[in-house]
This record gives sequence, C-alpha cells and structure tokens, in this order.
Amino acid sequence: MTATTDAVTALAPVSGWLLRDAREEAERVVAEARAEAVATLDRARAEAERAVALAVAAGQAEGAQFAAAERARGHEQARSVLLSARREAYDELCGEVLAAAARLRDEPGYQRLIGRLATMAANAAGPEAAITVAPGGGVVARSPHVIVDCSLPRLALLAVEALGYQVRELWAS
Repeated sequence: MTATTDAVTALAPVSGWLLRDAREEAERVVAEARAEAVATLDRARAEAERAVALAVAAGQAEGAQFAAAERARGHEQARSVLLSARREAYDELCGEVLAAAARLRDEPGYQRLIGRLATMAANAAGPEAAITVAPGGGVVARSPHVIVDCSLPRLALLAVEALGYQVRELWAS
C-alpha cells in the first residue's frame, strides 16, 4: 500500500462521519428551509386573506355609502319632480280660475256684481273710501287707512286659497 492509500483508508471512518454529518446537516438545513418556506407562505396567505377581507369590507362600506347617497339623490329628484308637478298643477288651476273670473265681465249680471262688490268694499274701507273699477274687473276701495281689493283676480286667487286642503287632495289622487 502506498501512503496515500493508507491515509485514505485511515481517514475513511472520519470521511464517512463527515459525509454523514454533512448530509444530516444538509437535510436539516433543507427541512428548516422548507418549514420556513411553509411558514412564510402561511403568513403571506393569512396576510393576503386579511387584506382581501379589509378590502371587501371597505368596498362594501363605500358601496353602502354610495348606494345611500344614490337613494337620497333619487328621493330628492323624485320629490323635486313631484313638487314641480304640484306647482304646475296649482299654477294651471290658478290660471283657469283667473280666466273664469275674467269671463265674468262678459256675463249679463256683471253690473249687479260690481254694485255688490262696491258696497262690500265701501263698508269695509269706511265712509271716506274712494271706489274705483279695477283694470281686470271688480273694484278697489281706498281710504286714508285701508285698501280693500275686490278685484276679480284678487277674489279668484283668494277663492283658490280658501280651498286649502281640498286643493291639496288633488296631489294625493
């Protein structure tokens, strides 16, 4: 045998032990690396699930706020349309009543109506009242302290106002 062969033979148990130890160490390092990789993946999955849950919750909250705002905007628009329609109907009613009052001037009993309105206005305004015929029909009485408007347009609008609740019932139907 040669010295090299003797040395290799003599070192064989140490070499085997070192090789075995290196394999065990490598297996341990690989096992630890795998365990660390699994733990890292588990943490990453958990963090991703938390992030997704937070994003879903935030999205739902934002969606709920958006939906509430849209509902409120829709209610406000509906209310605006309803109020606009009511105003239009009320204005149309007033227009029709004013037109009907204006047509009274062409009726045969109009002069008798003027006489009655003049008497009522004078009684309300007092003995010093000056009675004038209103441009749209009817009369106006003026005294130093009082003006009594018995013009046909004014009386027609007062009649609509006097309907009060009955006019509001038109909106409910």
